[in-house]
Amino acid sequence: MNLGFIGLGLMGRPMVLNLRKAGFAVSVWARREASLTLVVAAGAVARGSIAEVAAASDLVFSCVPDAPQVAEVAQAVADGAREGLVYADMSTIAPAAAREIAADLKARGVIMLDAPVSGGEAGAIAGTLTLMVGGEQAAFDKALPAFQAMGQRVTRVGDSGAGQVAKACNQILTGVGVAAVAEALNFARMSGVDGARVREVLLGGLAASRVLDNHGQRMLDRNFKPGFKAWMHQKDMRIVMEEAHRLGLALPAAGATAQLFNALVGNGMGEEDSVAMLQLFETMSGGAA
Repeated sequence: MNLGFIGLGLMGRPMVLNLRKAGFAVSVWARREASLTLVVAAGAVARGSIAEVAAASDLVFSCVPDAPQVAEVAQAVADGAREGLVYADMSTIAPAAAREIAADLKARGVIMLDAPVSGGEAGAIAGTLTLMVGGEQAAFDKALPAFQAMGQRVTRVGDSGAGQVAKACNQILTGVGVAAVAEALNFARMSGVDGARVREVLLGGLAASRVLDNHGQRMLDRNFKPGFKAWMHQKDMRIVMEEAHRLGLALPAAGATAQLFNALVGNGMGEEDSVAMLQLFETMSGGAA
């Protein structure tokens, strides 16, 4: 099976490298030449356009910032698509946008899967991402071997858009979780108690979570190097709140967290990891210790 991949950013590059390690032939395209260097060195073939990638592929992946970019890539894929091509978008976009793009592509003979991921850059590098997929079963079955080269847990959640709904739920839980851990660790600091000892004891009780374990340690280490940039989580929380508005849902915890991410980005920390939420709380309570 010949694969294509569009979007060679923080997540896309290591995903392509894992596809190559698994033995897949991969065609790639990127706006910036520098983005191609690493994957071409690993054996991926650079093409002159997205349409050329599609023409050389049975299955095309994309991982780009938001719905407008997905729509642009999708149309270019359709322009070069072979009969029966499957397009699997691994970006995080609104469920409604995923459904609309999928319908447009189906009219042009391309079957789309929405397949957003969780696990950040570290998961992309290790090949341990969680993939939540929406779309037709036959297309999912075709893509599954390639998905398994990039992720440890791959689940078809339901029909088109279902993957993006699952990702929105993931972003609610992780966003609220990051804010809660940052708030708790700052509370410990302001109370004159060692945050590392607090985290240690909490990991043994009902408050234990992967967010407290992983992100809590990163906060304590003051490691704000981006594995998942704060502006990206801000964008994802915007998607959550727009979808809640469309559905007429009250999401009070998610709403408060969305505002915190707005403040984080507004305070110039959008390019840092979302764990920089700790710095926001420190700023609001008088600065870091």
